[in-house]
Amino acid sequence: MAICENSSLPVAIKVASASPHEITLAEATVAARFTRHVPHLLIGDRAYDSDPHDIKLRKRHIALIAPHRDNRQRPRTQDGRPLRRYRRRWKVERLNAWLQNNRRLVTRYERNPDNFLGFIHLACMKILLKNYF
Repeated sequence: MAICENSSLPVAIKVASASPHEITLAEATVAARFTRHVPHLLIGDRAYDSDPHDIKLRKRHIALIAPHRDNRQRPRTQDGRPLRRYRRRWKVERLNAWLQNNRRLVTRYERNPDNFLGFIHLACMKILLKNYF
């Protein structure tokens, strides 16, 4: 899981197994951020369309922008301008592309998740240093 800012620079990275759903990892990823400030906007795909999750994030002053699933039973909560911000999701994909420039991350050689997270942090430092210096 990765959270980035407006210019695709990493803000938070979290490593977990592939079995839990992304929505259960979102709060832990926000808690594992590199910066002091909490992101005020979280853009996710259709899997993030969950009213209880939206309420939890709203309590932390984070606005969730995610298109609604086709099988949604409750009334729609997002329309218009906030949902147009979903177009900015490509910035997260750009961060993923930057991280995959490192061969060690593309092919995961480490069995220990802490070692793999260390290499991801190293790649994030490389991205941040490249953009700030």
